[in-house]
Amino acid sequence: MSDRPSPPRFSVVICVYTEERWGDILAAVDSVRKQSLPPLETLLVVDHNERLLDRLTEEYADERDRGGVRVLANAGPRGLSSGRNTGIAAARGAFVAFLDDDAVAEHDWLHHLAAGYDDPAVVAVGGRTLPAWASGRRPVWFPEEFDWVVGCTYRGLPPGRVRVRNVLGGNASFRREAFDAAGGFATGIGRDGDRRPLGCEETELCIRLANAVPGAVLLIDDRAVIHHKVPAARERFAYFRTRVYAEGLSKALVAQSVGAGKGLESERRYTSRVLPAGVLRGVRDALLGRAGGAGRAGAIVTGVALAAGGYALGTLRARRGGSPTFSWGPIETAGTPREDRDAGAREAVA
Repeated sequence: MSDRPSPPRFSVVICVYTEERWGDILAAVDSVRKQSLPPLETLLVVDHNERLLDRLTEEYADERDRGGVRVLANAGPRGLSSGRNTGIAAARGAFVAFLDDDAVAEHDWLHHLAAGYDDPAVVAVGGRTLPAWASGRRPVWFPEEFDWVVGCTYRGLPPGRVRVRNVLGGNASFRREAFDAAGGFATGIGRDGDRRPLGCEETELCIRLANAVPGAVLLIDDRAVIHHKVPAARERFAYFRTRVYAEGLSKALVAQSVGAGKGLESERRYTSRVLPAGVLRGVRDALLGRAGGAGRAGAIVTGVALAAGGYALGTLRARRGGSPTFSWGPIETAGTPREDRDAGAREAVA
């Protein structure tokens, strides 16, 4: 009889919101199906889109009873945070992993996430997210230091399996019990479809989690790789400007929620060390006649200025009482599959 512990059982949550990503959603689910460590289930949480909910329910109707793919409606207000909370509430696994709806996971993604939980102090494990550029290659002006703009791992994060302040939400996992201690993702922070390119909801959660669980350890293991699609619109400088400004607004919300000390701890090192080195590298490349060097240096400087401006405005709004109300209460209300909701309605009528 083997004394080896059984591998962690993962519920994988994929939040979706638009039919325009239909092919991407199917590819994301398929990549989860092919994991070397099979998940307990995959939860597709649909963000207030009845047509997409119906279509996905029909697509995966044969799998629901086999514990494969379950399709849920977002049980909270519109937005990514509520969608994730719906998935957490419905999850049956002891561990919950999140995958973006326009990303595909490599074969050993869950295997490497699971390895981090050998240490009982570890409450969260994230991975490495690589950009899949629509044009086939990185725009020459786009600095690797700002790959977080397109939801990817950026230059400046340490390699290997390392302890971090926060994981990145599109490629992350948590112990299910962590949400019992800290609550779920905060609403009032984060993305709402394509309308608000905000972020930082995972940063706020991770800081709150570390405060709620003494001795909590959060890791990133760069062997847990996913490939995140970057559409053509996000390769443009106009999106870059909008996104970094929105990040400044988001950081102000995080600082309001958990305090500027923890809220900006990693950002201070990033701004004082990583970004200046990036500017110097860009200037050097420009002097050597290498393509894009001046553009990368300029993008970094512009990005810092816009993020700082967003942070200043967000902080001013908070002081004037104009910031949104945060909610991160205990995970209680699960989203329900379309079939269960319809059956409940029929039962109520009867």
